Amino acid sequence: MILSVVLFVLGLALLIKGADYFVEGGGGLAARYGVSTTTIGFTVIAFGTSLPEFVVSVNAIATGNADIGLGNVVGSNIANIGLVLALCAVLKPAVVGERRGQAPLRHETLLMLAATAVFIGLSLRGVLDVVSGIASLVVFAFLLNSLWKSGRTEDEPIVSHGNRDYAETAGGLIAVIIGAQLVLDSAVAIADAFGIPAYIIGLSMVAVGTSLPELVTSAVAILKGSGGISVGNILGSNIFNLLFVMGCGTLIRPVPIPDMVNLAIMGGFSLAVIPLIWGHGRMIRVWAALMIAGYAAYLGMLII
Repeated sequence: MILSVVLFVLGLALLIKGADYFVEGGGGLAARYGVSTTTIGFTVIAFGTSLPEFVVSVNAIATGNADIGLGNVVGSNIANIGLVLALCAVLKPAVVGERRGQAPLRHETLLMLAATAVFIGLSLRGVLDVVSGIASLVVFAFLLNSLWKSGRTEDEPIVSHGNRDYAETAGGLIAVIIGAQLVLDSAVAIADAFGIPAYIIGLSMVAVGTSLPELVTSAVAILKGSGGISVGNILGSNIFNLLFVMGCGTLIRPVPIPDMVNLAIMGGFSLAVIPLIWGHGRMIRVWAALMIAGYAAYLGMLII
């Protein structure tokens, strides 16, 4: 049991550090080709910070642990909004709110809500199968194309580091893959030891662990003044998780939907982004604090 906990922590460390290197290297490579920082955050960096979810969930589904795979994706999306995005809004409300009468990430928010609606709609069938996987990937490609066409240029610091970017991208990916395997194996062992349903482990412990890269990346980006990267990273990561990660996973093996309660909660947190993006000033900070409290209550509900 102690060994499983140690391996879980070690796996998380590899996931976080590997994703960090992947983000830095991938961002540098994208910057070399003049891609806007918000678009980088919404695509390259969002994919980098979603690597833990991708590797953990797809591996879990492929090895017959679909409950952990699904729970990880749903739980990570809830954590990304209720914890990561809300915390960013508390630290710096101007990052997400209206500026000069315009919501800076309105289009990206609508894309995230569309992805959430599609995922929940497909889940109403009671199972995510090959048909669902193909549909998810088609919608994902459409949303990604829409994003690239609407990409903006912002004055936020992302620079290329030459050939080092290639090494960091490759090394980070390897670390994420190894870390994901350790997290999955140890999570299954912990769930068995305590008799906890695998779906709950995926929604809570694994989901929070794989969301740490988003938390660290977004918090650091905000402290450095890169608002577009931080918020774009969170919204983009949720789209990747729902449509790309689960889309790929369900091509391998069907994923049963245990219940719609947690999906409804995920939908509720997704809608809660609207007051953040369209709000301003003190309202944003208060609403974000309520979202964090709501997320804490949700975790408490899972544990009880």
